Amino acid sequence: MHSSDPATVYLSLWARLDGFQAPDLEQLLYDERSLIRHWAMRRTLWVLPRELLAPVIASSTRPIGNKERKRTVRLIEEGRVADDGDAWLETALPKTLEAIRGHGTVSARVLTRQVPELADKIIFKNKAGRVMGRTGMASRALVQLGLESKVVRARPTGSWISGQYTWAVMEDWLGGPLEEVTPREASARLVRRWLHSFGPATEVDLKWWTGWPLSQVRQALSDLGAVEVDLGEDGIGLVLPNDLEEVAEPDDWVAFLPSLDSTTMGWKERGWYLGGHSSLFDRNGNAGPTVWVDGRIVGGWAQRRDGEVVYQVLEDVGSDAHAAIELRRAELQAWLGDVKVTPRFRSPHDKLLAP
Repeated sequence: MHSSDPATVYLSLWARLDGFQAPDLEQLLYDERSLIRHWAMRRTLWVLPRELLAPVIASSTRPIGNKERKRTVRLIEEGRVADDGDAWLETALPKTLEAIRGHGTVSARVLTRQVPELADKIIFKNKAGRVMGRTGMASRALVQLGLESKVVRARPTGSWISGQYTWAVMEDWLGGPLEEVTPREASARLVRRWLHSFGPATEVDLKWWTGWPLSQVRQALSDLGAVEVDLGEDGIGLVLPNDLEEVAEPDDWVAFLPSLDSTTMGWKERGWYLGGHSSLFDRNGNAGPTVWVDGRIVGGWAQRRDGEVVYQVLEDVGSDAHAAIELRRAELQAWLGDVKVTPRFRSPHDKLLAP
């Protein structure tokens, strides 16, 4: 599940699991550690099952980390942190890793006091040479260590909606090293999980969701023996060989899904479930909070400054669905209580409902 916005995974689970409470997820993330928060496909932060961590790293995180390191070197040199960006990283990253290991879990603020290099700041200038801003190296160094899968985000420094985390050495957090898996095997394992949940879907959907080169996508599909199926106007889709049986129609249902929910963001080609409601996404394709009826997005919801949950239905859904939507809204309101959630990436519709 998406975790770039820290509240998303909690609201996504509330939408799916009866009786879910925030401590349920915290238990799995921070005590049992059967779920891990880590960077993966498209450089997005995810919460994923521990058994998927090694395949995700081998297929997605490691290639991103290699590219990001080159970008970080360039930023260090252009931002006047150091003349030699590689040398800066070779000094700062091992120091940071050892400092984290010494603490067990530790915040970026504490690390900055302990590792002098993390207090360096990148200077950003415009074309005229005017300084436009500065950013500290602590966050960039920690992200780089994360993309190289040497550290993980541990508990947040605040509540479950906080985006500030403590950090831990990955091997220490997991209690041992990750399993060894080849990139090819890793790709097939990840695609198997995705197709089982999101298929039938198109090759275009899968390439977008993974962020992989097309050759890597096609190799994984071939290794799995993916089967083509006719999606009518939507072209040719793909499913796993064992998923060819028709799926029974579910009972009527409604859902309030949060910004960046994994279902809303599961496919690139969204017309079949989104309709014309493009205002529910921002310019970069990030989904805002959505209201669903029977497998389609029919509107959006937001939380106002006073905490009130409000929604707007953008098409005719019938009186029964309206009643079910209002009931679910009231349940979400009660579950949130005094907690106020503001999406990190606000859609035009979200801004309209909660200016």
